[in-house]
Amino acid sequence: MTAACREARLAGSNIAKLTDVSYDATGQMTSPAGKGNMVRAARGLLSAITRVLLMADKIVIKQISQSRNRVSNSLERIDKTRSFTEFVQCFSQFGREMVELAHLTGDRQIDLKDERAKAKMACTRSTLEKSTTMLLTSCKTCLRHPECDPAKKTRDSVFINMRKALSNVNDIIYDKYDNKRLSSHSSPNGITSWPNMHSIMQELHDLVETSKVTLADEPTRTKMQLAMDLLVDTTQDFTDSAYTSHEHRERILTLCERGRANLTALNDHGRTITHDKHPSDRQEDELEVLVVKMVKSISDLKKQLQHTALDHASEVFKVGDDHTTIHKLKEVALQGQVEAVQQLTVRFHDHADQIREVCRLLGHVSRLAPLTISCDHAENSIATSDTQLTGAAITLAMNHNSKIARENLDVFADTWEIQINDLSTLVKEVNDNCVGKTNNKQVYLSLPRPGKHGTTVKAAKPVKLDAQEQAKIAKVGLEVKLLTSEVDAETEKWEDQANDIVKRAKNMSSMAYAMYMFTRGEGSLKTTLDLFKQAEYFAEEGNKLFRSVREFVGQVPDCQLRSELMMYLEQIPSHCQQLNFTTKSPSAGKSSTFNKVDCTIQETKSLLLCIVRLVPICYSLSAKYNVTTPNSPTARWRRPPPMMDLHSNSSDMDSPLSQSSGFMSDGSIMRAQKTLHKMNSFDRL
Repeated sequence: MTAACREARLAGSNIAKLTDVSYDATGQMTSPAGKGNMVRAARGLLSAITRVLLMADKIVIKQISQSRNRVSNSLERIDKTRSFTEFVQCFSQFGREMVELAHLTGDRQIDLKDERAKAKMACTRSTLEKSTTMLLTSCKTCLRHPECDPAKKTRDSVFINMRKALSNVNDIIYDKYDNKRLSSHSSPNGITSWPNMHSIMQELHDLVETSKVTLADEPTRTKMQLAMDLLVDTTQDFTDSAYTSHEHRERILTLCERGRANLTALNDHGRTITHDKHPSDRQEDELEVLVVKMVKSISDLKKQLQHTALDHASEVFKVGDDHTTIHKLKEVALQGQVEAVQQLTVRFHDHADQIREVCRLLGHVSRLAPLTISCDHAENSIATSDTQLTGAAITLAMNHNSKIARENLDVFADTWEIQINDLSTLVKEVNDNCVGKTNNKQVYLSLPRPGKHGTTVKAAKPVKLDAQEQAKIAKVGLEVKLLTSEVDAETEKWEDQANDIVKRAKNMSSMAYAMYMFTRGEGSLKTTLDLFKQAEYFAEEGNKLFRSVREFVGQVPDCQLRSELMMYLEQIPSHCQQLNFTTKSPSAGKSSTFNKVDCTIQETKSLLLCIVRLVPICYSLSAKYNVTTPNSPTARWRRPPPMMDLHSNSSDMDSPLSQSSGFMSDGSIMRAQKTLHKMNSFDRL
């Protein structure tokens, strides 16, 4: 590398000398070099710079490979540990190495030019990050309960998942991934493409259009027939699905038969033209009419398949059985009811299979290869998380007094929820892609993203936080998460879930949890601007809660609990005012913006702490004095299922959801040109 840099510097000096302009005694401009010498010098400089770039790329690949090998070796050492002391030491080393690998792969993901490789790297990094947390709790559970077979199987599943992800990192940096894909999937007409329904339809469409030029000769007819057979075979993923409605299934089969009939007519006409050798103008016109009919058949089938996939996805999110089932799983597992857990796991497996079907069908109708990769990754992740979560639930049922087993189930349940949220975003992207909306998808980056906090649109390398900043933001974020859990637990005690105090507290808990997810680089808040806007809503909801509780206090007689409630209640307005002041204060540069983010999270924590103290006191007073709490309709902050619209190309901000929520939707955030800055969740280790 040093030699290449020296060569580039020498080549630059040479061309600088050759292009140096001098003047003679008469004032005429002279040049010591001719045109040929300048061209050769320019070629030499270009060659030297190319060599430097190639060497730099090799060095980066070597760094990633070495880091990946260190992580793999640490993973093997963790797999062999049999004591808590040894495990803590090995996992600490593993965490440091994972942070290094996260930074290197994040930089590489930004530098990759191939969108498919970039999407694959994003999926791989996402798997590694989520698996790291699950690895910690599953290993602790297995060490505490070595006799529990489900715990061991769950732990082994996490190890297998991480080893596959590390293997994928190696394949991506050495371009083995694309070579494997391209060698295993070829289209009937000899053009290699991504193996999904959309690509097959596109190839058939191209062949049909080509038949106007070739007059549907024998080779073209053969290729069209092969493409049509492959298309019909692939539609079986839609028609054979148990979750496809009867109307959709009948419509797909009808359109397939229509396509076959139109292709048969086109091929027969092509044979007639070939037999006549000299086609007339009338025959060519008839050929063009048949081509138009065939193209329309393909288009109608494509729209129907898109409708089927997106309706299926919408139905899954509308039902939302997973949240209820997981809650019941936790309840019966804590009671030690192993048989009840096993019965619920059957129901959960069925729901997971339905979600996997959604991922598979979405992959078929995706028009972009990165979206197809994301759908494939989502399908595999759901399948893996399904078995892991149910295994963790059975482990807890067999050891229902174990705090570690309970924490382990909570982690797997949180991971499942994150994957469902990611799938919701993916459905939105596929829907936008199907209706032709431009969507500059920004793939997964847990590291800081290009640019600084949305203040510039110029691409730049990620800004890395130092260790102290990373530890600080991770610690405060975790404290916020714990407080949200306390708020949720206190609100669940109320029989009247419709009163204002419970509603406001739940809303604030949901918003605070979204802010915690931001510190992990996940969730719906994509930029610091989104975080500050969410904090403003959080403060506004706090003021509303203050008014509701003040009205409630007016009905309570004087007592010690009432005085304590008033003490916490009086703190809320000051915290809300301080939070609003913090979010509206100007910031410029990395340090200033980080301080603003930190202060926002800190004030959120302080306000949430008051809510945690206030809600149980309200509950006690309500039960003791039978005080009625105020009721009024409030906004619901949980994200609704994605809205499907195959007929409208309007922007996201025109939708009722965007207008009512007050901030940018996922799709519009991803289309925004402002760059993003997130915290690296690997740095929490």
